[in-house]
Amino acid sequence: QVQLAESGGGAVQTGGSLRLSCAASGDTVRRSCMGWFRQAPGKEREGVAFLYRGSSSTYYADSMKGRATVSQDNDKNTLYLQMNSLKPEDTALYYCAAGPPSLGKGCEDPRYKYAYWGQGTQVTVSS
Repeated sequence: QVQLAESGGGAVQTGGSLRLSCAASGDTVRRSCMGWFRQAPGKEREGVAFLYRGSSSTYYADSMKGRATVSQDNDKNTLYLQMNSLKPEDTALYYCAAGPPSLGKGCEDPRYKYAYWGQGTQVTVSS
């Protein structure tokens, strides 16, 4: 089993920064893929950043490219999402997700289904 717990959300003004954390526990193979997602009220959930736990390769959604950095600290079993130059449209509930490797689908593939999810942390950006 894998457990995920996000923290670090909050309220910031436009242009501000936040660093989200996701504390992970459980089988490491089952969290070979790690991702950050967000969902704003009335909108579909969106994947924003992805990380391959083994290689630390990362991928970003166009909406966050150049403004976000996803990283991991294996000693602490923690995934991070550093977000800079935040905009009001970044306001959402941010989730951490994890899943095992999948043949034919990368962690960033929209067809890949993440198996484990955290409870989310709220990010609010005011203008």
